Amino acid sequence: MALLISIGHDGWYSDEQLAAELQKLDPGCDIRPASAPGNLEEITMLAVSSLAAGWPARLPNLQLVQKLGAGVETIVRHPSLAEHVRVTRLKPLVPAQEIAEWFLTYVLQRQRNVAFHAAEQEKSAWTPREPAVPDQTTVGVLGLGHIGGLTARSFAALGYRVEGWSRSPKEIAGVTCRHGPDTLAQVLASSDYICAILPATNETRGLMGADRLARMKPGAMLLNAGRGDLIDEPALCAALDRGTPGQAVLDVVSQEPLPADSPLWQHPRVTITPHVSGWHLGDALKDVVENLRRLSEGAELLHEVDRSRGY
Repeated sequence: MALLISIGHDGWYSDEQLAAELQKLDPGCDIRPASAPGNLEEITMLAVSSLAAGWPARLPNLQLVQKLGAGVETIVRHPSLAEHVRVTRLKPLVPAQEIAEWFLTYVLQRQRNVAFHAAEQEKSAWTPREPAVPDQTTVGVLGLGHIGGLTARSFAALGYRVEGWSRSPKEIAGVTCRHGPDTLAQVLASSDYICAILPATNETRGLMGADRLARMKPGAMLLNAGRGDLIDEPALCAALDRGTPGQAVLDVVSQEPLPADSPLWQHPRVTITPHVSGWHLGDALKDVVENLRRLSEGAELLHEVDRSRGY
């Protein structure tokens, strides 16, 4: 059994770098970068960030695709991936913490008037302005899984009023948890910040369209670090022009890299970061080699995805 590493995009680890990192964790494993795959009939497990179109057909004995992250929607829907091929994902703590920090960064900047004071400094103006108060500020978190739950707890620990929304019921200390489509409008209307960390499913694609954007609190900030297809981007630009919401911070967009002619780049109320909110995998790399071992032994896999549900 052999594990093939094919990241599938630039700007992160290289295939060779990640293969070397994994080899250190278990020197006895057969781990190969895509640049030196060897006999493709020996490959039983493929580790990817983005699954390239041609790989499934080239790997006749493929049994498992390991996503090097959380989102698996493009893998489970991949038209060439045979039904018997299993899919696993990672649930690492380090990038979950990094994504929570990303949300905190932009919320705290606004709470503490960072942009205002920077602009005043340019004018050599000493202009005190009162910061916003956490216990009078509501943060709505859409998606209360591994990452969303940590994000909600992080804001609650700082004294913010936190409302969480999810598909199914959740219980998180210090967080008002709501679930189901009928309660989403309530969370949108009451929140000064909406932090979206939802997976891409049939139910969430386009969820934040014109109607739901209009239900947001005027002047609120919409932050998305989940999946780009959550938001109807033309509708978002129109909604921002009206001030509902008042600002958007996007780490994910519908087409990545974001095309140079996208109006999101130049919109005065949009901040773009290039899908960098969660970067490092930390100890989760151990789960990749552990799944290779479990696959070879016929044992239960770590973090296996229900392909019919998409997560």
